[in-house]
Amino acid sequence: MKIKVGNKFIGDGEPCFIIAEAGSNHNKKLDMAKKLIDVAADADADAVKFQLFKADKLYVGKPGFADYLENKKSIYEIIKNMEFPVEWLDELFSYADKRGLLFLATPFHEEAVDVLDGYVPAHKIASYESNHIPLIKYAAKKRKPLFISTGASTLEEICEAVEAARSVGNENIVLLQCVAKYPAPINSLNLNVIRFFKKKFHIPAGLSDHSRDPLIGPLTSIGIGANVIEKHFTLDNKLPGPDHKFAVEPKELKRMVFAIREAEKALGKEEKQILSIEQELYDFAKRAVHVTRDIKKNEIFSQKNIAVLRPGKVKRGLPPKFFEKIIGKKSTRDIFRDEGVLEGDYE
Repeated sequence: MKIKVGNKFIGDGEPCFIIAEAGSNHNKKLDMAKKLIDVAADADADAVKFQLFKADKLYVGKPGFADYLENKKSIYEIIKNMEFPVEWLDELFSYADKRGLLFLATPFHEEAVDVLDGYVPAHKIASYESNHIPLIKYAAKKRKPLFISTGASTLEEICEAVEAARSVGNENIVLLQCVAKYPAPINSLNLNVIRFFKKKFHIPAGLSDHSRDPLIGPLTSIGIGANVIEKHFTLDNKLPGPDHKFAVEPKELKRMVFAIREAEKALGKEEKQILSIEQELYDFAKRAVHVTRDIKKNEIFSQKNIAVLRPGKVKRGLPPKFFEKIIGKKSTRDIFRDEGVLEGDYE
């Protein structure tokens, strides 16, 4: 199955769709958000993605502290300080378009879906929202492709999410394998799930990568058929904020995209043939049947006068599979040493 997002197709046989995930790494600074777009464009990503959430629509009133962040502020305060200013949308959408990028943003509540719908060619459901069936249905009803991340999700929850989108008539779904750990250890990525998703749901699938390494997760995913790679990036790992430390920096993002495109070239097609770049050495070094001494007409071919050899620049003889057939036959002409034995040279 293939789906279209903006001017790009996603699915088997298409280039991997690469999402540069800026997330909330703009630190509420418009110029930083624009720099993130520049980095994504310079890296040749297909899309840049932000996140649109409100603290009071994410957590209960007093959610406490997130231990994994090791931050003295409550999660509510942290989220509040990361909110994306809605008034940026026009300017950032235009800027991304000018830089040749598709503009995406993850909505975390229904109102955000409505706000973003005029700007994005697809909607994204974050891992922690993958069990938010009302939100999934609401976004799916917009009739745009739906990316669903699956970090910290059971298979049952994933099935319910896919069914929720399909129940309102939206079949344009992409599942993203994801691990809800920041950074995610390489041995936790479980990338073979990507193949499982594609087989079970018959839809494109890929990786939303939280590992710090810029290459291992993405390139391995490409090798097993990932259609989408999403990777968090930042201007600098030392910037304040919870998502900067595990994100890749600009040079790493560029290296990742380049490596993915080179990996796609290396994968090639599911057919085996002699390539044009191999032809010279095929002709020069692939073995054939040649005579090892001068042979007279009507002389019997034997292992004493023919052998399976590499021809070099001599005109090549018959393939080695004919060797046993030729043994014991009479020569139909005089053949000089090193010549290839050709069809018609034996009775």
